[in-house]
Amino acid sequence: MVEATEAEFEELVSEALDTIPPRLTSMMKNVFVVVVDEAPEPGLLGLYTGIPLTERGDWYAGVLPDRIEIYRQEHLAICDDHDQLREEIAVTVVHEIAHHFGIDDERLHALGW
Repeated sequence: MVEATEAEFEELVSEALDTIPPRLTSMMKNVFVVVVDEAPEPGLLGLYTGIPLTERGDWYAGVLPDRIEIYRQEHLAICDDHDQLREEIAVTVVHEIAHHFGIDDERLHALGW
């Protein structure tokens, strides 16, 4: 287990978001990322809630933003040091953003994520 303050963890999430190519981030619409201390279930590192870009149509208007949650305590529990924590956060951020783009877990695993 590694320790990181909320501010340190949020900075690592911010760093992970900064690694997403601008070409992709410019296509992200009506979504925000938030750090949550406790996961709703054990072992869950992140969660995307919303309507993926691939499922949005002409009807999509006035909808609340999609939400990507990154769970701090779950990350801290599985990591042994800050390098591993940085890597796990980056993988989680990419994974959840992929869901925003309509990529499901099966496809992500086939791609090595």
